[in-house]
Amino acid sequence: MALTLAEKKAVVSEVAEVASQAYSAVAAEYRGLTVEEMTELRARARDGGVYLRVVKNTLARRAVEGTDFECMQDGFVGPLLLAFSKEEPGAAARLVKDFAKEHDKLVPKLVSFGGQMLAANELDRLASMPTREQALAMLMAVMKAPVEKLVRTLNEVPGKLVRTVAAVRDQKQSA
Repeated sequence: MALTLAEKKAVVSEVAEVASQAYSAVAAEYRGLTVEEMTELRARARDGGVYLRVVKNTLARRAVEGTDFECMQDGFVGPLLLAFSKEEPGAAARLVKDFAKEHDKLVPKLVSFGGQMLAANELDRLASMPTREQALAMLMAVMKAPVEKLVRTLNEVPGKLVRTVAAVRDQKQSA
C-alpha cells in the first residue's frame, strides 16, 4: 500500500526528529527475517531505548538531511532498517550486533557516530562502549582510588608502631 504525501511527510519529520536527538545510528539489511523475528527485534529495541524503523530509502535520505547522520545518505540502498540510539551511544550497535549473532539474515551495513561514517566492522567497537551506569562506575572507581590509598597509607603508621612494640616485647620476654 502506497503512502500518501501527508503520510510521507509525517514519516520524514518523525525520523528527522529522532535523528536530530540521537547519539548514533546503525542501518542494517533485514532481508529474509520473518515477521516473528522482526517483532522480537522491535521488542528488544523498545527495551533498550533504541528507535527502530523500516523506512523507504528516499524518505530516509530526506529525514537525515541536516543531521549528524547525513553522511549515511549514499549508503541507503536496498531494504534497510534504521536504528537510532536515543539514550546511550552504543545501544543501537549493541542491539544489532546481538541480534545478528542469533539471526544471520540481519546484516549491518552502515554505522554512524558523531557525524562520521564508520565501517560496518566498527560496529563491535561502538557496541562495546560502556553504558551510562558503567561509565559512572568506572569514573567513581578512578576517583575513589587515591582516597583509598591515602587511608591505607595513614593506617600503616599505627600498624607499624604496633608491630614494632610487639617485636620489642617479644625480644624482652625471650631475654
